[in-house]
Amino acid sequence: MNRWFTVALGITLFASNIGIDSVGADEVQPNDTAAAELLLIVGAGGNEEYAAEFAETADQWKRHVESTSVKLHPIGDSTLAGTPDREQLKSWIAEADRVTSTPLWIVLIGHGTFAQNVAKFNLRGPDFSATELAEWIKPLDRPLVIVNGASASGPFINALSAPGRVIVTATQSGSEQNYARFGRYFAEAIGSLDADLDHDDEVSVHEAFLKANAAVKEFYDTEARISSEHALIDDNGDGLGTSFKAFRRNIPSIAAKPDSQLDGRRAAKMTLFAAVNQAPLLPEESQLRDAIESEIETLQSQKETMAETAYYEQLETRMLRLAKIYQAAEERQNASKKATKSVP
Repeated sequence: MNRWFTVALGITLFASNIGIDSVGADEVQPNDTAAAELLLIVGAGGNEEYAAEFAETADQWKRHVESTSVKLHPIGDSTLAGTPDREQLKSWIAEADRVTSTPLWIVLIGHGTFAQNVAKFNLRGPDFSATELAEWIKPLDRPLVIVNGASASGPFINALSAPGRVIVTATQSGSEQNYARFGRYFAEAIGSLDADLDHDDEVSVHEAFLKANAAVKEFYDTEARISSEHALIDDNGDGLGTSFKAFRRNIPSIAAKPDSQLDGRRAAKMTLFAAVNQAPLLPEESQLRDAIESEIETLQSQKETMAETAYYEQLETRMLRLAKIYQAAEERQNASKKATKSVP
């Protein structure tokens, strides 16, 4: 199926409120067009069981990006000339490109603590706090995705939230200090088409967030236990975060003031790697795509106040505009391949 047609179909299904469990469980097969950097931080395990759990989660991330152009920077799974993990992390961020369009993903795998109103992530050796990490990344003027899968991670949203950033935490507060399973489920979701709600062969941060939360809920329901973790996502810079329950499948359903922006919109456009055979868009095409998708989001928010025929006519118009963008990119890619093959 062509990419542009897949997108059109995905939007149609999106408008029909397709469920999380209605797509396949195949792994995402990434191509080599991504240019993101992944800073993968594995914290102190505390005991053998947790250490093995965190190592497996880290391995999942590594497997996801091993055949892509994503640049992996692991910290915490080896010793660098006796340098504490905290200093390695601080130095890496200080030396990273500050002003660039290349997204930086910072993924934290491990335990967290919260005491005297200070949230920390546990490393081998000295820990670091949410406030300290916020200070370290302050000079970075680039797209940022930060996923903290640790316990007591909620306050990281308050500290790290800013325009241009997507922050995901495994808990909604520092008081949820029991072992959090969300990070493991998020690692699984980001590389599985089981989380691909809009059928574009990519998994966004938002989609992985929804799928991981669904898995967390299923675990606690199956075990007949009260959930001790409630993940949040923040991408509008207000430092508050939005819970899984605020989304009706992948559509925000919470009430908001007309001038407010719901979380999830930026996260829905952030992917770690592009889908296989995806035709790359030109910068102006990407901007137009984002504008049309924003129009669709606005239209969806107005659905209940519109006549059904008018709603679907306007949706179809925008859907076809999107399809034309991807069709043009695909035709350009095919022409380039033919030209390459014809060169003796």
